[in-house]
Amino acid sequence: MKTSSNFDYEFGGPIGALGTMIFLPLVTLLLTYWASVGSLEFNHILPAETSCSPDAGFVSMYISKLKDSSVLCPSCAESPVLISCAWVIIGWFLFQVLLERILPCEIVLGAPLPDGSGKRLPYRINGHLAFWVTLLVLDIGWPKWTEISDESGNIKQILVFGRAPMTWLYDNYSTLAFVTIILTTMLSAYLYMKSFDKGLLLAVGGNSGNHVYDFFMGRELNPRWGGFDWKEFCELRPGLIGWMILNLAMMSKQYERLGYVTGSMILINIFQGLYVWDALYQERAILTTMDITTDGFGFMLVFGDLAWVPFTYSLQSRYLVDHDPHLQWPVLACIIDVNCFGY
Repeated sequence: MKTSSNFDYEFGGPIGALGTMIFLPLVTLLLTYWASVGSLEFNHILPAETSCSPDAGFVSMYISKLKDSSVLCPSCAESPVLISCAWVIIGWFLFQVLLERILPCEIVLGAPLPDGSGKRLPYRINGHLAFWVTLLVLDIGWPKWTEISDESGNIKQILVFGRAPMTWLYDNYSTLAFVTIILTTMLSAYLYMKSFDKGLLLAVGGNSGNHVYDFFMGRELNPRWGGFDWKEFCELRPGLIGWMILNLAMMSKQYERLGYVTGSMILINIFQGLYVWDALYQERAILTTMDITTDGFGFMLVFGDLAWVPFTYSLQSRYLVDHDPHLQWPVLACIIDVNCFGY
């Protein structure tokens, strides 16, 4: 291992890594807010007044303002909402893990490991099937209890299956982003501590000896629980499919409000949905990418895969719910042409 004094740092070294870890979560929350209001509005990011005592120091007052901010700490004053959103994100992640574990799969060997051993790790390739099962469950397999009356007038509850309440994702969009940022930070911390176990293969780029930088880049190359590969799973499953689900939720919300879906929203869902489908259909191709073969699995990829991708890539559809420009067909036709030729 190179010492931190002669290590070949990227991203501006430890200071750049620290700045990125602070800056990108804030940018994510700001973008979700700006997409909702439809402009780069700065006046209401931090509240003018705070619940902190006037005698408190600058740091305490600033932390209090962050906590009281509905932009940078959404639903922090509403614990039930915050907890519900956290359980939704955890449940979504575990649901995708379940699909990865139980659905039929093809076992594909990855690229030879960079330690010179020639060993190749096996991967369960079933992301394409998980994609379609997820859509099926959300469309017709969502469980809920409903009340019915029998012939005697007695009311009883039965379990029925139908479409998931997708518009809930619109209603809690910023809070979902916030709790995802918290959970990805916790997962990054777990993976960093796990990387100090003996006998693990470390990523060259994340083994500098500087704790901040290595936490950001990721020390362990292929963190696993038995046959479950954390990095390959997170690259495509929860975040990428989650991006498409958020788009569908925004389309559902627009239909609820307008009684129809605009051309812009339809195209967003088609073109971005095609991108997600293609990535999962070609899942095995990711095994030879730099993310899998070279990079460690630290905050950079954990946050990027699970928070940045779903909540910034879905900003267009979030914006269109409240600020759709109602483009005319000639403009939509030009957009279709550009996407078809460009893709």
